[in-house]
Amino acid sequence: MPTPTSNIRNFCIIAHIDHGKSTLADQFLLKTGTIDERDMRAQTLDSMDLERERGITIRMHPVTCYYEHHGQKYELNLIDTPGHVDFNYEVSRSLAACEGAVLLVDAYQGVQAQTVANAFLAMDANLKLIPTLNKIDLPHARPDFVIGEMETAVMTVPEEVMKVSAKAGLGIEELLGTIIDRVPPPAGDLAAPLKALVYNSHFDSYKGVVAYVRVMDGEIKPGMRIRMMRANREYVVTEVGQFRPGQEKCDSLGAGQAGYFMANVKTIGDVNIGDTVTDAFNPTAEPLPGYKEPKPMVYSGLYPVSNGDFEDLREALGKLKLNDSSFTYVPEVSDGLGFGFRCGFLGMLHREIIQQRLERDSELNLIQTAPNVTFEIEKTNGDIIQVYGPQDVPDGGGIKEFREPICKISFLIPAGNIGDIMGMCTERRGTYVRTDYLSQQRVIIVYEMPLGEVIYDLYDKLKSVTHGYGTMDYEVTGYRQADLIRLDILVHGQKVDALSIVVHRSVADRRGRQVLTKLRKEISRHMFEVALQAAIGGKIIARETIAAMKKNVTAKCYGGDISRKRKLWDKQAEGKKRMKAIGQVEVPQEAFLAVLEDD
Repeated sequence: MPTPTSNIRNFCIIAHIDHGKSTLADQFLLKTGTIDERDMRAQTLDSMDLERERGITIRMHPVTCYYEHHGQKYELNLIDTPGHVDFNYEVSRSLAACEGAVLLVDAYQGVQAQTVANAFLAMDANLKLIPTLNKIDLPHARPDFVIGEMETAVMTVPEEVMKVSAKAGLGIEELLGTIIDRVPPPAGDLAAPLKALVYNSHFDSYKGVVAYVRVMDGEIKPGMRIRMMRANREYVVTEVGQFRPGQEKCDSLGAGQAGYFMANVKTIGDVNIGDTVTDAFNPTAEPLPGYKEPKPMVYSGLYPVSNGDFEDLREALGKLKLNDSSFTYVPEVSDGLGFGFRCGFLGMLHREIIQQRLERDSELNLIQTAPNVTFEIEKTNGDIIQVYGPQDVPDGGGIKEFREPICKISFLIPAGNIGDIMGMCTERRGTYVRTDYLSQQRVIIVYEMPLGEVIYDLYDKLKSVTHGYGTMDYEVTGYRQADLIRLDILVHGQKVDALSIVVHRSVADRRGRQVLTKLRKEISRHMFEVALQAAIGGKIIARETIAAMKKNVTAKCYGGDISRKRKLWDKQAEGKKRMKAIGQVEVPQEAFLAVLEDD
């Protein structure tokens, strides 16, 4: 018999990076007896090697615990979420499966950019917020000061703030009691037709697709025939269970509960995140709203070093897509790198993580091209097109307006660094919006800036300028007209598509010279002179020359009349002229990589 909804609490933990989400989740598992002391290890729910190495959460990890409070047994479904801005989509997905959220803040570092962003995400989803101060046992903790910041930034009531130390296990029972008292039980009807939200999934090589669900109404059990409403496909459920924290089978999942099911789904594309699962014979009338599709912000090419690995890469990308629906890919061909995929990511960290997961899980050796953002072009005939790479940009005459994505970016920084940040933003074509003071020492500065200027190295620059104390959060607000151009690279008079880039006109000269200098070092000398040129449309704006190899054809002439030497020199010049006319310049793969690498 499923747990009655009045005794179920579904909640998640939201916070900035390094504020102790995963450590607090470990304490919940320990205090509720879900795991033993001897099985305990730091970040129990971070199962990926990459997560443990970097100390960050990348994927959502659900877990079910049982806890006794005031003589009653409660089922607590916890969904641990990532904190990094690139995994914001994962956070929004987990919020849809919960009724409450523990908003965790470091008692020393205080409110950070992602704390504010995630708190507002939770408020928009109508979740009950439980503000909690972590790391109160640290000698340099500033609880009163940070509670004041929380009141200013996210409007919390100071008396409601819970104080815990996840590392030392202080105040955990009180927090569990508060979650049970304050978070409302899920609203759901066990007698209604089945309605469940698919909020995540992964691929098991033995059992096929494992779908993570939160049941809203009705009940799901083995042997039942279900329908995926978006995909419009039917399956028979083979197994249902919960994460405790490993997969444990159970008889059924009822309204309000969270868990997983398997139904011999072998095709990865048949399970859509945000889909509604219902009973095939007694379907629900309306599907759940699901999720807003995430829009990739950064595009980059992924190519196997060996062209024979192309199919292996396609299969690996398909499996990864199942677990990370915010990532997109389409096949493409490049002049220099052969067959590969054009991939869309939510940000630069997301891009780096995807490449590392592919290389580890599939043992593939991959080349990743430089990132670029999506542009929008209005043509002279009124058509509006999306441009995912420089090769898609039409020739200059057909463009009425070239637009770039603009994002609203919030920096949370020490007050002493205001001047440095403003200078950095002005350099990157940023427009000042406003300044909010959290306290005398800490400030939120908001700017509007082209996304292309943000994705490369703004985060690294922010950390170095603020000595590690600054944080940032951004959201894309739309497209704006800008003076952008396609910069083409010509090698020996031939345009090389794979080396084209889209840049702002003001930096075109500098970028063109940078690319040519790199190319000159990578392309070997030929028997004839090779010209490298950077061009905008038909106009050459920069040039480098690779000198021809020289051979001393007169070495064998010992004296004699000068006309003998002239005859040999003329013959050599004639040969070089003919070679230059018909000679082909081989651009090695290393040259493409050197140019495509981030500066």
